[in-house]
Amino acid sequence: MRRSLIMTVAATVTMVLLAMLVPMAFLVRSYSLEDRLSRAALEVQATETVVSGQDKGAVSVYLDRVNRDEGVRTTVLYPDGQAIGPNPGEDERVREARRTGQARVDDVEGGAQILVPVSLGGSSTVPEQTPVVRVDVLDPGSGSGVHLAWAILAGLGLVLLVGAVALADRLGRSFVQPIRSLATQAGQLGEPSRPTHLVVDGPTEVQELGAALNRLTSRIEVLLERERQVVADLSHQLRTPITALRLGIDGLADPAERERVSGDVDYLQGMVDHVVREARRSEREGLVPETDAITVLSQRVEFWAPLAEDQGRELTLRADRDARAAVRVSEGDLVTLLDVLLDNVFSHTPEGARVEVALAARSGGGLVLTVDDAGPGYPDGLDVAHRGTSGTGSTGLGLSIVARTATESGGSLELGRSPLGGARAEVVLGPPG
Repeated sequence: MRRSLIMTVAATVTMVLLAMLVPMAFLVRSYSLEDRLSRAALEVQATETVVSGQDKGAVSVYLDRVNRDEGVRTTVLYPDGQAIGPNPGEDERVREARRTGQARVDDVEGGAQILVPVSLGGSSTVPEQTPVVRVDVLDPGSGSGVHLAWAILAGLGLVLLVGAVALADRLGRSFVQPIRSLATQAGQLGEPSRPTHLVVDGPTEVQELGAALNRLTSRIEVLLERERQVVADLSHQLRTPITALRLGIDGLADPAERERVSGDVDYLQGMVDHVVREARRSEREGLVPETDAITVLSQRVEFWAPLAEDQGRELTLRADRDARAAVRVSEGDLVTLLDVLLDNVFSHTPEGARVEVALAARSGGGLVLTVDDAGPGYPDGLDVAHRGTSGTGSTGLGLSIVARTATESGGSLELGRSPLGGARAEVVLGPPG
């Protein structure tokens, strides 16, 4: 916005200056030429007086003095072919002026020319005895002051342009800085230890925008609080019938039926716990979570190490524990993510199958988590990341949770074959911010 305003003002002022200064430059040159012509006309009258009343010697002395002025050159052409001045030689215009006895002004190359026949007395009407005063008026050049005037006009235009751009920059800054401040504060809403009320300064329009955002934030807070209360009430309301179902299951006489119904109730209990946990995520983590993934995941791999040892598995961790990789995932979700991946390995691969976990910080921020195993791998053509889909009879929620966590952080989940011969799960977690 600020740059657009500056460019618009600069373009507008430039066009206005060109529309004003270019005609003024031509006017300056025209005025300079007209001034020379006026001085030349006065010079012709004085020269005519000298030529008509004095001899050629006096005329020569006089012309030496007056021709010192640059821009106007005076020459006297006598009928006998003699010329006194810097521009000797006759042409058809001179002969016509002598023959007609009338003065004339002609435009010539490099300026203008004034021709005035001089009367010497009674016999002066005879063309053969009439001298002609020729005054050459040169176009204004570098020594006439025209170029200096042009430089002054150009400098004035440049000063006006710079001043207009500076004023536009100042005006643009007065609009942009409050908007940037408002955007920064809005981007920090929901972060821990950040105020939930926006403080806005600047033009009236920006203050109105800030007030609207504050009202929106207040409404969102009210809605979130209502949602938390509804979820809390729902969790309590559902736990009571679930408990009653468990008590009723114990009264079933058929063990197979009791086991089947008990599994369904366990699934229902897990779904309820998952809904409550997801609904309380923003309250627990904030809107923009941030966690040091390498530290948390390394500690979680150590948690699984005793179980791997009991099953005779080789659990390997490849990570630079001194490095730090901040990701946009809460600590609880990181733990859940790794637990899901390792639980799949421990549950669906033979005991003794090797497991390898690799943690690698990304250059642009974030982390790449890779879990490889030496088991049978994923079934061909099965979308195991799709919610509710599983190739082993489970609920199929685990990898769906992993995929959603990775996507919400700005990353992704890719499943494939491992170099160890089994399955590979590669999770890319995005950086905070």
